[in-house]
Amino acid sequence: MRVAKVEEKLFQNRYRVDGGRPHITIKNPDHCASQCESRQCTVCCPAGCYTEEGNGRVVLITDGCLECGTCRIICHDKNVDWEYPRGGYGILFKFG
Repeated sequence: MRVAKVEEKLFQNRYRVDGGRPHITIKNPDHCASQCESRQCTVCCPAGCYTEEGNGRVVLITDGCLECGTCRIICHDKNVDWEYPRGGYGILFKFG
């Protein structure tokens, strides 16, 4: 019996983008580059929405966000502004 990988299961979900109204923002992107040493959001986000550039800046792309809230909990500096997307937008789970 073949076990499906997490990526294959996540691919079955759909994400409806709310253009121009991201439900997550980084309050102060300069803070991530200059004062945050761990950049935990780049490692802990299960959807991989956070990436670190070569200059230390953290880039956030909310498309595909699972709305789990990990980023707002893991950011000890409270530099993430997080809310649920408007109704009808965001993650659309196939199973559940």
